[in-house]
Amino acid sequence: MEQIVYLDHAATTSIDKDVLSEMMPYLTDNYGNASSLYSIGIKSRDAVERARLQVANAINGSPNEIYFTSCGSESDNLAIKGIAKANRNSGRHIITSTIEHPAVLETCKKLEREGFEVSYVPVKENGIVDLEALRRLIRRNTILISVMTANNEVGTIQPVEEIGKIARANNIIFHTDSVQAIGNIPINVRKMNIDALSMSGHKFYAPKGVGVLYIRNGIRFERQQDGGHQEREKRAGTENVAGIVGVGKAIEIANKNIIQYNNQLKNLRNAYVKSAINLFPRIYVNGDMESRLAGNMNISFLDYKGAYLVEELDKRGICTSSGSACSAGLPMPSNVLMNMSHNIRIAESSLRVTFGRENTMQDVERLLYALKDIFEIK
Repeated sequence: MEQIVYLDHAATTSIDKDVLSEMMPYLTDNYGNASSLYSIGIKSRDAVERARLQVANAINGSPNEIYFTSCGSESDNLAIKGIAKANRNSGRHIITSTIEHPAVLETCKKLEREGFEVSYVPVKENGIVDLEALRRLIRRNTILISVMTANNEVGTIQPVEEIGKIARANNIIFHTDSVQAIGNIPINVRKMNIDALSMSGHKFYAPKGVGVLYIRNGIRFERQQDGGHQEREKRAGTENVAGIVGVGKAIEIANKNIIQYNNQLKNLRNAYVKSAINLFPRIYVNGDMESRLAGNMNISFLDYKGAYLVEELDKRGICTSSGSACSAGLPMPSNVLMNMSHNIRIAESSLRVTFGRENTMQDVERLLYALKDIFEIK
């Protein structure tokens, strides 16, 4: 049987073998609850704090600004709801973008139902937020701006540092969903004027079930999950020690190899898009080609539905996507692409390919061969 070619790393990644090795003792012998006072509990607590330092070092934060959660969606919820509710006496206006992940958009909709006002800044055709439109949306009662660092569907990287400057100049808290960015581009929360940042371990070769939230010291936010006193009373629940150890090790590995990793992915991506443009008629490349994650390529094959291409490629042993994994199966065109192109044909015909560490040029060749077979191109 031919080996599967996995080209959907924006959806999830496999656990790095060194990460798994680091985790294993906390799944077996060192299984203590990190809140317990006996020796195996203290070992677990020490491991959690070591991971907290690893994450903080990777983004130029401080360990006491790092909070562990269950996933990126929980981190987004805790950041946006927690900040909004803790600062509602200063104002009830929030700004976000039209192409955010559902974890942000649905959270903002929930806050709207609770009396907050939300403005949605548009993006240009290349998927980059319109900064002038953002400036125009700011009000005296704006308390929070939330714009993702990099888009999960088209890979466009937003001008986060500039957005942070705009927020800081107007005394507004700035949160960014960095779930797709961490491990793919360098993040420096101080330099980039970031007040709060969300990440998810399984996007950078750590396990599923562990997320991280950075919140700058001095930013007020309310806990959203009641219970015990874990995470400095901001996120109740027994710590997922093994997962936390994994996310600490994974982010350390990712930051150490980030330049080499980006060069590898960019070579694969560029080879794919160059060949696709030459081989296939009626295609449209989605998103900016410069300000873009190295491994992400989203192309609309205008004569085919994206879902059909995903199914046909799967029959040939190739895993791809037609959009966000969180939206898979929904009978509607991509919200991201509709807000970029305003063209339903482009939105419905997109194929997202996201490369990862294990991919090779042979995988690109196999993908192109499979597409030629589907399109019956000799």
